[in-house]
Amino acid sequence: MSCGKPHEVPCTEVLDRIYAYLDGELDDADCSKVRQHLDECGPCLREYGLEDAVKRLVRKHCGCDPAPVELRAKVLVRIQEVRARIEF
Repeated sequence: MSCGKPHEVPCTEVLDRIYAYLDGELDDADCSKVRQHLDECGPCLREYGLEDAVKRLVRKHCGCDPAPVELRAKVLVRIQEVRARIEF
């Protein structure tokens, strides 16, 4: 996905790092770059919102229990379906 505008960090790189960003696994400099990109880029921000919403929902309802393999597969398929719709 790309919005077509130039950014310091390309859209593809931001989306590749979005889980690390959401999980707080990036250092301060990288976190700042991702946050700046999301502030400037509507398509990535929508993607971020989707990812964040799914993670919050799973965290809220699953707590510390690991998600069953079948559930994880279904969630990942659904995320891909929504991504495909957003990209069009």
